[in-house]
Amino acid sequence: MNIPLIIVLLYIFALFALSMHARRLAAKGSEDFLLAGRKLTTPLVAVTITGLAIGGASTIGVAEQAYNVGLAAGWYNVAWGAGAIIMGLAAAAKYRSLNVTTVPELFEKYYDTKGRIICVIGQITIQLVITALQCVSGGAILASLLPQIFTFQSGMLTSTILFVGITFIGGMMGAGFTNLLNIALIYVGIIAATLISIFSQGGIANVAAQLPAEIPYFHLTDGLGWVVIIGWFAVMITQVMSLQATVQISCSAKDAKTARNGIVLGGLLMIPIGFLSALMGIVARTIFPDISATLALPQVIMSLNPFIAGITLAALWAAGISTGCNLLLGSATLFSQDIYKRFINPSVSDKNFYIVTKVCVAILGIFSYIAALTVVAIVKTLLVALSLTTAFTIVILFTVFAPGLCRKNSAFYTTLVGIIVLVLWQFVPAIRVVPHVIYLEWIVCLITFLIIPVFDKNPVATIAATEALEN
Repeated sequence: MNIPLIIVLLYIFALFALSMHARRLAAKGSEDFLLAGRKLTTPLVAVTITGLAIGGASTIGVAEQAYNVGLAAGWYNVAWGAGAIIMGLAAAAKYRSLNVTTVPELFEKYYDTKGRIICVIGQITIQLVITALQCVSGGAILASLLPQIFTFQSGMLTSTILFVGITFIGGMMGAGFTNLLNIALIYVGIIAATLISIFSQGGIANVAAQLPAEIPYFHLTDGLGWVVIIGWFAVMITQVMSLQATVQISCSAKDAKTARNGIVLGGLLMIPIGFLSALMGIVARTIFPDISATLALPQVIMSLNPFIAGITLAALWAAGISTGCNLLLGSATLFSQDIYKRFINPSVSDKNFYIVTKVCVAILGIFSYIAALTVVAIVKTLLVALSLTTAFTIVILFTVFAPGLCRKNSAFYTTLVGIIVLVLWQFVPAIRVVPHVIYLEWIVCLITFLIIPVFDKNPVATIAATEALEN
């Protein structure tokens, strides 16, 4: 009897059942599909933002890094959690009160049309890259869990089909309900596997004795250094403030207080998983010293009791699925709302808009799988992609807190400069004068935003003035 296979099949059945239940609870209009009818409760907001964060990079990716550098890799999740807590306290309630659907919509509402266009291009690119990473982690898990059935490539394809299917059926409400299962499964599976894998090797002391002495595996920071860790915090705090997927979750809450409390609670839930995954990556180094780092964590778990192995690998697969669902829905929202409805068919009926959005889910899922075939290092690729959110965050922060410095062209040119910096960083090594691209993004984008008022004298409408007109 193949116990891991049975557990995975039961998990798939449960996900689709929850998605169907969510579909029955929500009406079939576009707002219900994209924003759960703006009815998400605090627990659903919390597990949805946690499910977005705890994906392949936060589990497989962290273990992959810990295999080489040690416990310091776990700070990745702490950075994500810190970003979510700050976003919850500072911005989640404001996003909910603005009553918008997408970040590009906000850009046009307070700036101009070209700002919306460049924002939607950047946001879709970022989210498709991150979605592709979930395909990669899903392929690694299934290839290790069921090697007699899945190759790495077919595992990626299966993972893509699953999160496309769940998103297609349930939308945002479906993401909320399935993440109740996903987060519970992730916690139970990873905690159990971490403890059992350590005890099976005779405890922490025995594990440490088998590791290369020249690498500080059990030091909290030395494996990476504070420069890298602070860079992670800079990236995560930046991206969580303006990534479409996080903003969309805030906008789906039933009110501003729910958005704030749910995002903060979600940030707290994210933190422990990173160090637990890092510990398993370290154990993997002692058991399989010559294996590919990407496959390290799945292989360690497969050496455990079949039932625990099945639960844990299903949990790791759940991590990628939960993130993929949220990101795919965000990307589909961007295309349908900010491209199709805004520029192609502004008078589209709600029924047809709902259909277009679901078609976008399927098409963008295919693009994500194709992109996944080119991804190599999970965490490194993710951090570079997320750095582009710097421009979006700067624009939003000034819009909310310092509107007097905002001009009609601020959103467009700040985002354009952010894209140029990222491209140059990739292809012109001479500009890498700082440890990570996020630092250069902040410096250049902030200077750009502050210089624009010298040349552009057209102020933007403040949020207070816009809300007064709408009311």
